[in-house]
Amino acid sequence: MVADPAALRRAADALAGAKGPVAVDTERASGYRYSQRAYLVQLRREGAGTWLVDPIALGGRLDPLVQALDGTEWVLHAASQDLPCLAELGLRPDVLFDTELAGRLAGFDRVALGTLVERLLGYRLEKGHGAADWSRRPLPADWLTYAALDVELLVQLRDVLEAELQSQGKLAWALEEFEAVRMAPLPRPRTDPWRRTSGIHRVRNQRQLALVRSLWEARDTVARERDIAPGRVLPDSALMEAAARNPANEAELLALPVFRGRSQRRMSGVWMNALRKAGALAKSELPEPAGQHDGPPPPNRWADKDPDAAARLAATRAALATIAEANTLPVENLLLPDLVRRTCWQPPADLSPESVATVLRDGGARSWQIDLTLEALTKALAATAPTPSD
Repeated sequence: MVADPAALRRAADALAGAKGPVAVDTERASGYRYSQRAYLVQLRREGAGTWLVDPIALGGRLDPLVQALDGTEWVLHAASQDLPCLAELGLRPDVLFDTELAGRLAGFDRVALGTLVERLLGYRLEKGHGAADWSRRPLPADWLTYAALDVELLVQLRDVLEAELQSQGKLAWALEEFEAVRMAPLPRPRTDPWRRTSGIHRVRNQRQLALVRSLWEARDTVARERDIAPGRVLPDSALMEAAARNPANEAELLALPVFRGRSQRRMSGVWMNALRKAGALAKSELPEPAGQHDGPPPPNRWADKDPDAAARLAATRAALATIAEANTLPVENLLLPDLVRRTCWQPPADLSPESVATVLRDGGARSWQIDLTLEALTKALAATAPTPSD
């Protein structure tokens, strides 16, 4: 364990003096905390051993580690989940190998870390604490063992997967994918995140939607200030029931099942203020029944809205499925589904290979993806809906 500056210096010196790729993992407290910060960073390098770094005890100041890892290749499993919280600590890889993504590109149907390790290396990893509250201190010994095992065999797994990708002629594809993950910007904030409240699909009344929104925003503020997962402040089911019942006063609110508890009674004023705020909105201030969408409509509505677009999408999906099967790839790794839908909904005007390639490249497709799909996609985008006489 690394929980003080002296230990951090020892870890940095050991890692800097070793050779080869560095296995990296993090543990967060999703479901317990509002933030997605790392509560533990695991590192292993041949010749240096395994180090479990506590960024909380170190106040997030990991400068010696940043310097020690400069220029090294990092090996992570499902890197996109860990890179944002590592970046918060100033830790960013110069070279990346993602074993989960490598497994997908190699054609393995199950790519969980434990599954790949057992299949390719013959070891069974001890599991059981992935969903634990890693903000807890002190961390139990069995949790630390679990965390250490997540990096124990990552470099060996990397080597086997690299050889497999090389034998399949896919290593260059994988390197492009790893670099795209490494350089990916942080996800943009969701538009109207309150619309993802569980059960909201049953709400059609605009006033009730305003109540949901107001309660969601009040809960989010409390959760952020206390660094508690929103669902632990107030579950979605309780939020939806309060919006549906719209109690007129605190007594009516506290009569609802979840609100009878001691913690909710203390916060009853927060929830009533949210309800009253939504109730006072003018009609013009109420949310629309459906949120704003950046992109085409759901594909199941294409046949009615634009039959030719529906025909393009069907032809494109069939073509991509054939290519993916021939190359033992998940079709979603061949081209992002969102890019496929956008391109089919609004294809380039001239449908030349050059124009289609530009659309794909602008949409984030890598060179290997364009090389594999361009000819078939250009042809599929020329599809049209059959006429009634057909």
